[in-house]
Amino acid sequence: MDAILTPILGNSQRLDGGSMYGNCPRAVWSKWSPPDEEGRIALACRTLLVETGGRRILFETGIGAFFPPAMRERFGVVESEHVLLGNLVAAGAPHDAIDAVVLSHLHFDHAGGLLSAWREDEESELLFPNARFVVGAEAWRRANDPHPRDRASFIPELQPLLEASGRLEIVDGATSDVLGNGFRFHVSNGHTPGLLCTEIDAPAGPVVFAADLIPGAPWMHLPITMGYDRYPELLIDEKRQLLEDLERRGGYVFFTHDPDVALGKVRRDAKGRFRADAA
Repeated sequence: MDAILTPILGNSQRLDGGSMYGNCPRAVWSKWSPPDEEGRIALACRTLLVETGGRRILFETGIGAFFPPAMRERFGVVESEHVLLGNLVAAGAPHDAIDAVVLSHLHFDHAGGLLSAWREDEESELLFPNARFVVGAEAWRRANDPHPRDRASFIPELQPLLEASGRLEIVDGATSDVLGNGFRFHVSNGHTPGLLCTEIDAPAGPVVFAADLIPGAPWMHLPITMGYDRYPELLIDEKRQLLEDLERRGGYVFFTHDPDVALGKVRRDAKGRFRADAA
């Protein structure tokens, strides 16, 4: 498939490093992600623009700027403006020119950018007025009936807005009618039920938008998981299966949260550990 892939940054975050690295000791993870005086590490909320066949497809929208100031501070959102919108314009693909938005899941740091920036006494509005929205069936069910453990990770007003748009495709399989050929899904349940990792048939080889299955280059190492993951052992098994497959096929992983690395080719080091070589 002929396609142009462009990383697009949204709003950035600073979150607790211990939460992001689960049971990995601080002495280890701090070498990969140096913490500030409050123990927080720098994180990107990176999206991927794919231009193919005259269409513009955006994978995720980052956290956006929908939080009021107090919540923005709580969740470490750095910028008050909706960074993604400006960066899309700079890339020649403003939000109203996007044909489809693919959401791996509906946690606010991956889907919040669908909403307009916070304004006092104003309701949030759904952006991307000409886009179809693609969501996995199990992820959609989870967002509408969350567990107490992750209820705070969802945006209650978002699902009704998506449904009311009339442009929502809920997929329950490896492919999407909206996306068509050149795209297929790997489903992961270790982080959250029904997370979609989309494989893109790119010119240089398969690229998987790994979302929170592998949020950044350090998480390529199999034992490294997040404290936010629902089933860490299952996630490790899913990660191993995906990376072994991509290594065989000369594939790449796209990272949403790594502040420095957007795309890496799947390799192994001398000890057999997975790593991401610069693409």
